[in-house]
Amino acid sequence: MEHSCFYPAEILLPQGIDRTKWSVVACDQYTSQPEYWEEVRRFVGDAPSTLRITLPEIFLGEEDVSGRIGGINSEMERYLSGGVLRAYPDSLFYVERTLRDGAVRRGIVGAVDLLHYDYRPGAQSLIRATEGTVLSRIPPRVKVRRHAPLELPHVMLLIDDAEKTVIEPMSDEKSGMEPLYDFPLMQDSGALRGWRLNGRQAERLERALARLADPERFAARCAAQDKGVLLFAVGDGNHSLATAKECYEQLRSSMSEQEWLSHPARYALCEVCNLHDDSLRFEPIHRVLFGVDERAVLAALAKVCVPAGEREGQTFRYIAPGGCGALTFREPASNLTVGSLQQVIDAYLDENGGSCDYVHGEEVAARLGAQPGNMAFLVPGIGKEELFPTVLLDGALPRKTFSMGHACDKRFYLEARRIR
Repeated sequence: MEHSCFYPAEILLPQGIDRTKWSVVACDQYTSQPEYWEEVRRFVGDAPSTLRITLPEIFLGEEDVSGRIGGINSEMERYLSGGVLRAYPDSLFYVERTLRDGAVRRGIVGAVDLLHYDYRPGAQSLIRATEGTVLSRIPPRVKVRRHAPLELPHVMLLIDDAEKTVIEPMSDEKSGMEPLYDFPLMQDSGALRGWRLNGRQAERLERALARLADPERFAARCAAQDKGVLLFAVGDGNHSLATAKECYEQLRSSMSEQEWLSHPARYALCEVCNLHDDSLRFEPIHRVLFGVDERAVLAALAKVCVPAGEREGQTFRYIAPGGCGALTFREPASNLTVGSLQQVIDAYLDENGGSCDYVHGEEVAARLGAQPGNMAFLVPGIGKEELFPTVLLDGALPRKTFSMGHACDKRFYLEARRIR
């Protein structure tokens, strides 16, 4: 699939175990809710689980994080040697994820070539970041991946396929595919089904992606010149994909050309979804500050905002122990409300200390913001139709601008691939 940089791969699946206990939500979810992860730990018990071979971000600040990473690598080796994982060579998987509300999200699992991915501003690669990449977030993730024998993907890439020519036709061809799994996900998070594409279906997929990547068709579709073809926009997991890229570049610097061209770390396992899938909804990601002085934060905001209703413009709500309200920026610093707000938050934290977390769901953000020393900001979302034009013309959006659904609907770890 040279025109698309998306390839079949040897994909590993767990066998002979309870897959509901195996599959755990992406590591960057529920980062301010330790009770969620405690419930997961109790549910999993001693069963084989991706909980033991991934590192939820809520634990990144622990003192013994290095020991935890060593344990992850050892557990991966144990699963490999113990027959927990079965290999499906040269494979593409068609997957259907039933979300909590009953909607079904469709996708294709395969491997992307990291040589065609660039998260830097102004990139014109086939695969591009949709949000600003925070470089300080990459080194901790590199520590997890550097010596790991396996990768487990929660990266979701989006294609702009309004005519639904790539993924959707697979739904009618499942009878010709090899069934792989069908099971409920933990914590009332829906269900997951998967099938393995046959050779004819893989070829059809290749042709459909090649049409999307055709430069003339792309320029006509997007009304953009000299911006390169944007085939895959990272919908979820940008920092995980950036980590895979960084680990590969570090390996590449110590290898001959023949070695780095053929090394398995050159590729990363991902799920490709259609931006126009009816189940895909863009949800805002709210901000919660911890360890801050409510009055000082409001004073900083008063320098650039007025009470909502005094003027039209970028408006957001806040919730704090002392009360709640809404503010509007006088002169926005960004095209998006979340971008203007983030600049104020970053400047305040740099000068006064405290921390910021990114939370899915108004209810959770409001509950956290009302606690002493905290403050929450509820921001509006963006329309998903704005994504490709904005990334193509303006570059990546401010970090944590949107989420593809609620935390419970994020990708769950299931498949694995050898990277060493």
